[in-house]
Order: sequence, then C-alpha cells, then structure tokens
Amino acid sequence: MIKMSRKKTDILLENVEIESVAAEGKAIARVDGIVVFVEFAVPGDIVDIRVFKKKKNYMEGRIERIVRPSKDRLEPFCPHFGVCGGCRWQPLPYEMQLKAKWQQVYDQLVRIGHLEVPEIQPTLPSQETEFYRNKLEFSASERRWILSGEEPEGLGAEELAGLGFHVGKFFDKVLDIRDCHLQKEPSNAIRLFVKKFCLTNGIPFYNIRENRGFFRNMFIRNNRSGDIMLTMCFAAKRMELITPLLDALKAGFPQIKSLYYIINTKLNDSITDLTPILYYGDEAIYETMEGLRFKIGPKSFYQTNSMQAERLYNVARKEAALSGNEIVYDLYTGTGTIAQFIASKAKKVIGIEYVPEAIEDAVENARNNSVTNCEFYAGDMKDVLDAKFIDAHGKPDVIILDPPRAGIHPDVAKVILEASPKRIVYVSCNPATQARDLSVLCGKYCITAVRPVDMFPHTMHVENVVTLQLK
Repeated sequence: MIKMSRKKTDILLENVEIESVAAEGKAIARVDGIVVFVEFAVPGDIVDIRVFKKKKNYMEGRIERIVRPSKDRLEPFCPHFGVCGGCRWQPLPYEMQLKAKWQQVYDQLVRIGHLEVPEIQPTLPSQETEFYRNKLEFSASERRWILSGEEPEGLGAEELAGLGFHVGKFFDKVLDIRDCHLQKEPSNAIRLFVKKFCLTNGIPFYNIRENRGFFRNMFIRNNRSGDIMLTMCFAAKRMELITPLLDALKAGFPQIKSLYYIINTKLNDSITDLTPILYYGDEAIYETMEGLRFKIGPKSFYQTNSMQAERLYNVARKEAALSGNEIVYDLYTGTGTIAQFIASKAKKVIGIEYVPEAIEDAVENARNNSVTNCEFYAGDMKDVLDAKFIDAHGKPDVIILDPPRAGIHPDVAKVILEASPKRIVYVSCNPATQARDLSVLCGKYCITAVRPVDMFPHTMHVENVVTLQLK
C-alpha cells in the first residue's frame, strides 16, 4: 500500500515500484496517476521516495530507502556513485542502458518530433564500458563538497581541500575524487600525486567564489598507446611554486610525453582563450585511426571515447555511401577527423569549423597523413556557408553534419536545403535538437536510416546518426 505523509512541503512516497528508465538519467514511477521522476533507480525496484519538487502533472524525488531491489539492479562499481554527477546508470545492466538510449532517440524523433523514420537500429555498444575516456578535467578547491555525516567544523585545511569534479548545479563545489573509473591509469595516480604534493609543499588550492588561491585545475589526456598529455592551470605565474611541482611530475611519471601549464587570472576556469605554455616534452600527442594519425594538442577537440569514435565514423562513412566521385561538405569538422576518415572514398572534402585552432590542426593532420583532397575553412558556419562559398567550392553531393549540442542555425539549414545534396548524414550528440533540425530538413528529404551509438557508457548521453535522402 502506498502511503503519503507531509511535513510542510515534504512528501514521502512509500513502497513505490519503479516502472521504466526515463530521459536525463532518471527513472519513472507512477503514484495515483502522477508521474514521479527518480534518480539512481532501476526498473523493478520497490522504493520509498522523498519528493523535492511537486508540480501539477509530475513530481521529482530521490530514493529514501530501497525496500526491495530489482532483480536487475547491479552494485555500483565506483565509490563516488550517488554523489558524483557522472555515471548515473551504474546500477543498470549495460543491455538496459542501450535500450534506454534507443528509447531516448525514438521518443525525440518519433513520439515528440512526429518524424517518419524507418525501424531504428539497435544502439551500437561501446567496446569499453569503463576507462574509456581520453580526456578528463579535475578542479581544485580549498573547500571541497562536504559528504553526508561529515562535520566541516572538525576538518582541517588539508582535509577540506579537494581535487576532483564539480558537483552538479554548484559552480564552486568540488567533490574530492579518490578513484575514478573513466580514464586508464596513471590518471588516478597523477591526480592523487598532485594533491599530495600541493598539500605537502604549501601550494594553495583555489577558491573560485572568492577568486583566491593558486592551483586551479588540471587536464589529463591520453591516447591508445598510453602517452599522457598533462596541462596544469594556476592563478598566477609563481614559478617558485610551479617549477617544483612540474619537475616532480616529470620525474615521477615517464608516461607524460607532453607537460604544459597555463596561467589563468580570470573568474572562470575556461582555457579556450588562454595560451598553454610547454614546459617539457612534445607539443602534442597523437592518436591513430585506420592508419591515419591525428595530432592532439592541449586545446584540441577529439572525441573522448577513441575506440568508439572509430566505430561512429565507420557508421557515418557507410551511410554517406560514397563512390569516389562525390564532393562532400563536412560541417563542424573540428580537427578534420571525419573529413580525413572519408577522404579516400570521395573526390573532394570541404571541412568548415568555427575554432581557428582546430582548423590549423586539421590542415596539419591532413598534410601529415598525405591527404590531398581535403580543404579546411575557419569561421562561423552561418557566415561561411552561403551561396557564394558553394559556387566557389562546388555543389555538395553529400553533407555530413556533426554540430554541437545546440544543433544547426536556421540560416545553415536554409543553405543546406538550397544546395540540395543527394544525401545528408547528421551526427548528433543531442537527439532533441537533432529532431528539431530534421523537421526542417524533411521538407525536402526523407529519413532512410537511424543508428544510435553509445559513446558514454553508464550515462544518459547518446550519439545518433540519421541519414537523409533527397526526395
């Protein structure tokens, strides 16, 4: 029997059965006909739910107690599960995760978007479900997120310092991470070494709310060969503090092939407008894909799941159905990975990207890979891609789209429709904005294939590849 008790706005729902997985990493239950969204739940769980938001048609809550776990529930492998905002689907068996991502694509394209689509293919699984990321950012804080049961007044300065991930919805709160399952070693070892060295040697952690302190954040990148690029960020150029730390890292971790530091005096942690300074080693590390070699610098964009990126690009290339005679436009090309991946199957590939540094990497990568039929251009897509550009570079036979989460600008969609390529392959990390864009493109195109791809296991995120054919 379901009981409800109230204390002010507090609501406790007892003995509620979780029915299914929902979007945004939540699960769904129903109480008296009202939908309840619950975090960290598994279909089949019987739980007590503490409601923290109540609207007319739905409620949101968190698990107060698991009365009876689902037969499908798994024990989370990460010690930070439930506090860290990432990897929310650890209790879900991987097959259930793949089906939930398929359902997310179906809901956005069909149930909400009302698009006509063929049978959606099963979600392409990731070959690695742990330690799959090639890039992680860790933030430092002089006052970390306080865990349940801790008394902050009883903690010393060293115990309050944290180095880890930002807690969701709190820009100034950092969860101290002991063991992360997202990136292969020596990622954890490097982070723990940095924290211990800073605390031992009096290097102050940063307080972003008060713009006080010194050590701000760090980026660890790796490749499939095990090479490490480490970028350390500090609030001031105090070499008497920076040099000993970097020298200790250099001596302690021979896997570090590229060691940078950045001085950031701004009020935010973004490094896109800052200059990394090479302290030791090579200026870049490299990743290979089907014999192609891609340069990765401290600010380069590269798909964060390297092995699955290769499978994603294979899907895109297959759907492009190239014969060798086509002019292909690769819009939002980044560092030109997709462009070069498909270049051997095309007559010419034109890549366009907003970030100038990414285009510089794309040009260098193409040159190093002896790819001679790719051209790259930097600029805002809606400003670069127009009728004059198409007249100058040739009408596209195929367009490949891989935009950011916001999708494509209406002006870009208009130009694409005017260019009328035979096929469009739309790669998206956000099925909701993808569905919005597809509803515009489907004025002249029909959808012939849909393939979700899992790039981020144990999260709600899904990549989706949609193929369109000119009517």
